[in-house]
Amino acid sequence: MEIIHDVQAFQQRMLAERQQGKKISFVPTMGFLHQGHLSLLEEGRGRGDLLVLSIFVNPTQFGPNEDFDSYPRALQRDAELAAKTGVDILFAPEAEAMYPQGSATTVQVTGLSEGLCGASRPGHFDGVTTVVNKLFNLVQPHVALFGMKDFQQLAVIRKMVKDLNLPIAILGMPIVRESDGLAMSSRNTYLSDDLRKQGLSLIASIRSVCESAAAGQRDAATLIAQARDIVGAQPDACIDYIQICHDETLQDVDQVDEHAVILLAVRFGTTRLIDNHYLLQPVRA
Repeated sequence: MEIIHDVQAFQQRMLAERQQGKKISFVPTMGFLHQGHLSLLEEGRGRGDLLVLSIFVNPTQFGPNEDFDSYPRALQRDAELAAKTGVDILFAPEAEAMYPQGSATTVQVTGLSEGLCGASRPGHFDGVTTVVNKLFNLVQPHVALFGMKDFQQLAVIRKMVKDLNLPIAILGMPIVRESDGLAMSSRNTYLSDDLRKQGLSLIASIRSVCESAAAGQRDAATLIAQARDIVGAQPDACIDYIQICHDETLQDVDQVDEHAVILLAVRFGTTRLIDNHYLLQPVRA
């Protein structure tokens, strides 16, 4: 595996690979890799001739009181995992190279980015779409893989790719969970044992409402109240949102159908966890 830090050198390398006719699979991450990331890489390995991973903790998607400085970083460990998973090129740039002095361009996807996490993290998705678009321009991938845990992010990126006519297939991959059902996240390392146990209320609420939906309950407000009761019973839970939305528009729905997704964001102490699930699909976690 080759590790490249320089932006211009990386771009020239990727252009050369495209000119040789290679199909490029790309997985963009902020590092501190876990099995969820590795599942994207494993899938990407079979979808192209060249597998590219980026590791970049993007400052523009963090708010002023968020965890940019403390976000976990472990580049050497990540590189070892990436090499074992079959990554060909690891791109790990510095922030100053990605955003040189005088940078003044932002990519914004209105509508989809404004509710849910966008409402409580203003500017977050502008940072996401800007850096992902920059990475797409550098890598020029044929396929890019993202985890479905960040459901809104995936919808926003798909919309950006469609609106900007980018010739990239966007593949959403299923949530990978810990053995206890907690959705894998780099931020899980912030949780104390007690807060982690409380965090399991997310998957418990998902199981409960999916069981109710399978039994015939279709009223979204009733299901949301059911989920809020389960999560809200935890002493340190601070609910940001629990909503049931259409999977493409992310608009709230009144009645559950095959497009209905429950999306949750909850703080346990200072750690914000997100999760989601289609209401009419079985919960395998």
